[in-house]
Amino acid sequence: MFSRRHATVWAIAAASVPALIAPAFAAGPLQIVYPPTVYETTAESIFVIGSAAGAVTVNGKPVETSPNGNFGPSLPLVPGENVFTFRAGDRSIIIRVMRRAGEPAPPRGASFGAGSLLPATDLARQPNEMICLEAIAPPGAKVTASLAGKTVTLAPAQAMDLPDNKAALTAKNQPTQGRALRYQGCLRLAAPGKYGKPVYRVEAGGATASATAAGNVEILDPNRYIAALVLSEAGVARTGPSTDFSRLTPLPRGTQALVTGREGSWLRLGYGGWLDGQEARLVDVPAPPSSIIRSIGAKRVGGWTEVSFPLQAAVPVAVAEGDGQFTLSLFGTTAQTDIIHVDRDPLIDWLAWTQVAPDRIDYTFHLKRPHPWGYKLAYDGTTLKLALRHPPTPPAAGRPPLDGIRIVLDPGHGGPEDPGTSGPTGIHEKDVSLIVSRHVRDRLRQLGADVVMTREQDLDVGLKERQEIITKSEPTLSVSLHYNALPDNGDVLHTQGVGGFWYHPQAQPLAAFMQRWLVEKLGRPSYGLFWDNLALTRPAVAPSVLMELAFLTNPYEVEWAGDPGQQQKLGVAIADGLAAYCQQGMKEPVDVR
Repeated sequence: MFSRRHATVWAIAAASVPALIAPAFAAGPLQIVYPPTVYETTAESIFVIGSAAGAVTVNGKPVETSPNGNFGPSLPLVPGENVFTFRAGDRSIIIRVMRRAGEPAPPRGASFGAGSLLPATDLARQPNEMICLEAIAPPGAKVTASLAGKTVTLAPAQAMDLPDNKAALTAKNQPTQGRALRYQGCLRLAAPGKYGKPVYRVEAGGATASATAAGNVEILDPNRYIAALVLSEAGVARTGPSTDFSRLTPLPRGTQALVTGREGSWLRLGYGGWLDGQEARLVDVPAPPSSIIRSIGAKRVGGWTEVSFPLQAAVPVAVAEGDGQFTLSLFGTTAQTDIIHVDRDPLIDWLAWTQVAPDRIDYTFHLKRPHPWGYKLAYDGTTLKLALRHPPTPPAAGRPPLDGIRIVLDPGHGGPEDPGTSGPTGIHEKDVSLIVSRHVRDRLRQLGADVVMTREQDLDVGLKERQEIITKSEPTLSVSLHYNALPDNGDVLHTQGVGGFWYHPQAQPLAAFMQRWLVEKLGRPSYGLFWDNLALTRPAVAPSVLMELAFLTNPYEVEWAGDPGQQQKLGVAIADGLAAYCQQGMKEPVDVR
């Protein structure tokens, strides 16, 4: 799961392709698949996966192996170099793992932590907005920062360190005390202009030193309005100025939003989101983009209900899904609404709106089901069109059970550069996911479904291309099939099972249904359900989920995953589960309790 490098290559369907053969179970001479013989990590432990035909030791101690010779011990790491010698028979392999600190060590004497001075990149703010400065310096130091003729004394604050997001997969996601002492302080500047870079000064141990931050500070002219015009099909709005921050509702192409600040290439927008400047063009505007709104209309378009919001400008938007509710927020918008036209509808029960702030309206669709089956959001000129998808309809009498159902199957990874996870014997995720996907495809077609595969061969298909296949296909369901792995400090020997991953609330019932279905029908362990910001769970046009079918890194589960008979059984079970979900969804909301 964690090998996610993809190139931009279109999937090419093949009329016939050679069958993939899973690696044999029998172990040969000692081999280690992970980690490399020389490796660096910040984790406090490391798992080592491999196989051997006989007994295995590490640094003279016996290693647990499966009946087929696979192993995966988790070994503690001390700071610095760790050397592990694995032996089996007359063969040995030495693994050297360097454990380094997660953050720079505290500086000594009159000095600053490397790269710790803020701002690290150019930033722009509004007049009198708080500008916060920060540096890492030794305990007991006196630290000041000077900018625009003002000098601020920075106070020490021991920060807590948070692990990265993958720590949630190992239940080791608690904060720890930071190693370094951060000195912080803030100031405000009233006059527009470019003020250059803050200069920091530290006094410690009888010595003094100074350093200059990398980023310049600018105060924007409050009388000049600059808007970001979104050029991407769906501009990725975030909670902060980097890809580390969480995603918000994408901004449809053509959206205009007032720029209220900058940080590096990132633009802070007036409604609260941040947008990478590469996805927009800056335009001078006479006033902040805004609109009034009057009449609203809805109509049936095939299996969708399309709601039109005529606006004077393409303002920023946001979507929130709740149980039986779908809320669309329009920012920079004020209501002059007297009439809303929504006929009897198979999905919408009723619609209400609220002017929650002078420049924001919330439209709340009260649904006849917990969620729509999917949605689309786009601007046609300055008219926003929201399309809510109806559930699938039952096939005509005498037709196959999945007649009229289209399903996208995405075999994870692919190509020579992206094998995905590897197991102890060298089995690759890209291969087994394709084998199982073909079994799913064949069974679904027997049931009458129209199946679209993102790849039919061992091809490297980019994440964006896979997303586009889903969006353009407008399937009933989309399922990405993967095999799992853990971060370095995971316990691969005792972690196995089926996991379901979803992003949009409309997809959570599908993830929960399929995860439970596979656990119960196949008697597999349960790894659990996860909300996860994954590329293949983000398409909103249909319920889109990612299933982790097993852990290839587990010495025992990998043998089940590589068994051709079990692969066929798994593929049929997945297809039957998807069919059961669709058939139940045609009648009533799927119960996943």
